[in-house]
Amino acid sequence: MQPALNKDQHYTYADYCTWGEEVRCELIDGVVYDMSPAPGSIHQDLSRSLLLQIGNFLEEKPCTVYHAPYDVRLNADSGDDTVVQPDLVVICDSTKIHNFGCAGAPDMVIEILSPSTASKDMILKYNKYMNAGVREYWIVDPSTRSVRVCLLNDGKYESVDYLDARAIPVHVLDGCVIDLKKVFKD
Repeated sequence: MQPALNKDQHYTYADYCTWGEEVRCELIDGVVYDMSPAPGSIHQDLSRSLLLQIGNFLEEKPCTVYHAPYDVRLNADSGDDTVVQPDLVVICDSTKIHNFGCAGAPDMVIEILSPSTASKDMILKYNKYMNAGVREYWIVDPSTRSVRVCLLNDGKYESVDYLDARAIPVHVLDGCVIDLKKVFKD
């Protein structure tokens, strides 16, 4: 049975662990953010295309790609009450991979915007990823068919927007290029 969660109450990671798989939410600085309803078909199509391209590139390589729902504790060693579920994550340090998800900052995070989560992804999670040390953060916008690539440089993100681009290099995966024609199909 899903617990009644109050957005005005502070929760801990220990609380989060008791809620079970039926509760679809993120916990950011102790605040609960609901993740329902499930992503729509366009969102799923974009996620699948990105997952396949990155996953195929990573065959026989040491990095791993995971897709939502997959728990990421950005600052697991600090007792931070934050658990996010990005659409896709790339992790190259296998010591961060655990049965419960990722403990520490992934090398790359991809969020696909939805009307209900866009501001959270572009502001709140942007800052959480930057401060945790996520080296590359992609924000995929289905409505404009664009991708904002944020690269960590001296603790701050530098962003480049790709609109009507054919391909985007993945900076944390040397030689990996994402074909946007396969992502944003007509």
